[in-house]
Amino acid sequence: MASSCQSLLAALKECLLQSDCVLTQGRLPSECLREHMDELPEECRSLRKATFECKRGMLDMRKRFRGNIVGATPKEPAREVVD
Repeated sequence: MASSCQSLLAALKECLLQSDCVLTQGRLPSECLREHMDELPEECRSLRKATFECKRGMLDMRKRFRGNIVGATPKEPAREVVD
């Protein structure tokens, strides 16, 4: 996987390992992702969606020239100030 998605993937793994689904119920993280998404905290669900969007962005031909920008908001063009 490209390095642009590595930080999201690491955060998702950490979130899953700290969730009640893994800690108290003794399930595997992959099992929690597949079968028990509704039991995961909102942070883990958001990280899963962000990871999906990152991987999807790697395949999107419109973004190939600009690069896969992870976690950044689009910059607004500079506006000229008229005195």
